[in-house]
Amino acid sequence: MSYHLDHLQFLETEAIHVMREVAAEFERPALMFSGGKDSVCLLRLAEKAFRPADLPMPFLNVETGHEFPELIEFRDRRAKELGAKLIVRTVDDAVAKGLATPTPGEMSRNKLQIPVLLGAIEEFRFDCCIGGARRDEEKARAKERFFSFRDAFGQWDPKNQRPEIWNLYNARVNPGENMRVFPLSNWTEMDVWEYINQEKLEVPNLYFSHPRECFRRGGQWLPVPPDHADPSKPDPFAGARPTDKEPRKTLIVRVRTIADMISTGMIESPARSVDDIIAEVSAARVTERGTRADDKISEAAMEDRKKAGYF
Repeated sequence: MSYHLDHLQFLETEAIHVMREVAAEFERPALMFSGGKDSVCLLRLAEKAFRPADLPMPFLNVETGHEFPELIEFRDRRAKELGAKLIVRTVDDAVAKGLATPTPGEMSRNKLQIPVLLGAIEEFRFDCCIGGARRDEEKARAKERFFSFRDAFGQWDPKNQRPEIWNLYNARVNPGENMRVFPLSNWTEMDVWEYINQEKLEVPNLYFSHPRECFRRGGQWLPVPPDHADPSKPDPFAGARPTDKEPRKTLIVRVRTIADMISTGMIESPARSVDDIIAEVSAARVTERGTRADDKISEAAMEDRKKAGYF
């Protein structure tokens, strides 16, 4: 008797296999969970891979300090519902300790996440971190394998990667080295939403249309950050607030991909359900990463970030 797997079933089976390989081959793995749609799929795949046993790895998230409050609430609640240990490390703490140094005039904290992530890997001696990156996101990610080796400095060499013939993965690492593993490598944005629809998965309400105060900058609608609560402390959103020449406007918007409030572009959309989002994505002519202000850099620059340890 033969069995035929449809497209989503094949992707799900492949991803579950990769996750079980991680559990079998590594002693101290972690699952990167931000609360975004890709990591929501990872949680469901982890449940299918390991339930009814407890998930054999903690969740890890690196905060920039500019997150949407709705995303943080969703992340914390889902980790609690799944009974998982959630480890959070922040850019703010790293800057205060001198482990990360902001570049004057640069608002995005993407690069500052690198030393925070590498510090967390060293602190907890993680030998593997599972992430939700996909090859269709941008060209630098498309160069990585399922099992992406990082040396003792957390660096990635795109010209010296291990072969993965017949879906056999070389998971061997020496002390201090680690592996980044991407079970969703062969998925697309459409696959993610169709899987969310199939599995009836909850996602943050940011993905659905809602009224939000925005302003126009760099050809994108950006969310207006929350008011500064403590004037005695530096404003974490200094420079990211609209100027007098950037008037505020309340729009019906949603996000396609969630970064932090400084770099997440909002798109005007009437999509209020997953079916609506699937229809919208199928007609889109701009990639989801095209809505991130911090990703509008050259392929070489993004690859350099990844070589340095960016996830």
